Amino acid sequence: MVAPSACAHKLLTFFPFLLVLFDLQYEGVESGINADVDKHLEMGKKLLAAGQLADALSHFHSAIDGDPDNYQAYYRRATAYLAMGKSKAAIPDLSRVIELKPDFTSARLQRGQLLLKQGKLDEAEEDFKRVLKSNPSDQEEKEATSQLAKSDEIQRTRSQGIAAYDQKDYATAETLLNIVLETCVWDAEIRELRAECYINQGEPGKAISDLKAASKLKSDNTAAFYKVSRIYYNLGDHQMSLSEIRECLKLDPDHKDCFSHYKQVKKLNKQIQTAEELIQEGRYEDAISKYGVVSKTEPNVPSYAALVQERLCHCYTKNQQSIEAIKECTEFLQKDPNNVNALKDRAESYVLEEMYEEAIRDYETAQQNSENDKQIREGLEKAQKLLKQSQKRDYYKILGVKRNAKKQEIIKAYRKLAQQWHPDNFQDEVEKKSAEKKFIDIASAKEVLTDPEKRSRFDAGEDPLDPESQQGGGWNQWQGFNPFGSGGPFNFKFHFN
Repeated sequence: MVAPSACAHKLLTFFPFLLVLFDLQYEGVESGINADVDKHLEMGKKLLAAGQLADALSHFHSAIDGDPDNYQAYYRRATAYLAMGKSKAAIPDLSRVIELKPDFTSARLQRGQLLLKQGKLDEAEEDFKRVLKSNPSDQEEKEATSQLAKSDEIQRTRSQGIAAYDQKDYATAETLLNIVLETCVWDAEIRELRAECYINQGEPGKAISDLKAASKLKSDNTAAFYKVSRIYYNLGDHQMSLSEIRECLKLDPDHKDCFSHYKQVKKLNKQIQTAEELIQEGRYEDAISKYGVVSKTEPNVPSYAALVQERLCHCYTKNQQSIEAIKECTEFLQKDPNNVNALKDRAESYVLEEMYEEAIRDYETAQQNSENDKQIREGLEKAQKLLKQSQKRDYYKILGVKRNAKKQEIIKAYRKLAQQWHPDNFQDEVEKKSAEKKFIDIASAKEVLTDPEKRSRFDAGEDPLDPESQQGGGWNQWQGFNPFGSGGPFNFKFHFN
């Protein structure tokens, strides 16, 4: 057995050798790490040049993980972020490069340009001044000088724009802020201010894009989402309003204004959706009632009052309540004279009321605003045929019934008139002849209007009993036939069936 003292002596003898082995091993690890970092940097550089940005970014991440103090890794990752349009992510990397290597003017110049776009003018100017104080290349000096001058000019323009806004000179403020935003494209504050200029000038729709941009440029920007939702709501776009207010509540579920508005929009949106579903199902009476509820839910916003009126116009028309339809459509068209849907609906109701000239005018106006609409073209052709037809023999007028009369109404009117104008009721020959003619017209009207196929042809503008309306002619059972002119004693028997 070896004595402990002997073991200790042997270990002391080998200790310097062990230290050397350890140093070599450590050196190898360090060398392996640097080699790995260099490999990631080189691969990332190639992928970046090839436009494979996501893969390049992954390699730069790995390089930084391997060497957190490698300024080149941060600079290249910032370059990748910029190529991907992620400028916000690039700024911390550029700042880290400057921290690690203060004389790296390219990184400082790039950061200054990004800060300028964000509207952080003081910070941007500081970077440009530091570039000029270092040892820049001619190109870097020229660029820094140019950007510094631009920043000074934007500072003045920005101050003038804010002053004009404070003085409520919104048109001037808008013009000045437009100039600022040509350079400071990511300045959330200036975008929100320009949006307010649009709103105060009565152009809220223009404000939406600025406010949406501001909601992305500034984190947790609940105010921007709320304003956008309110604008959409007032413009009558309840679905977009609901979508935007939900974004506000994602950021802050307890936001008082957003939650209150959310409840209102959700309620209104549901009511309108239900009303439209009822229309799709052909339940026009129920849809009319539901749109009445909509007008009570939101009585103060003109866009929804107009929506209700336009949809009532449509529902009354489809429900063949032509008098009510014409009233609603006319009131709506006074506000929106070229609304194609309302013009078509009113024209259809005019046809039901046999006001063909008015219907033709509406269809022609609608056609001017929607040239390729097949429904308008067919409706116009029908109204023109019906106008021409009404100047001849109108079976509805003969029986004194409306165009949407049911079969039983037609038969009832026919029986009443047939009894009134039966030739047996007249003794005078002239009166009898006149009664015979009317009786034939009444019988013809009954024949056409109680036969679905013939009535359909008549409603389309064709007289099924008129030879001129037949393609190539046709047989007309009443043409040249007088049931009362047999020459012998009048013996006609009429059965009311």
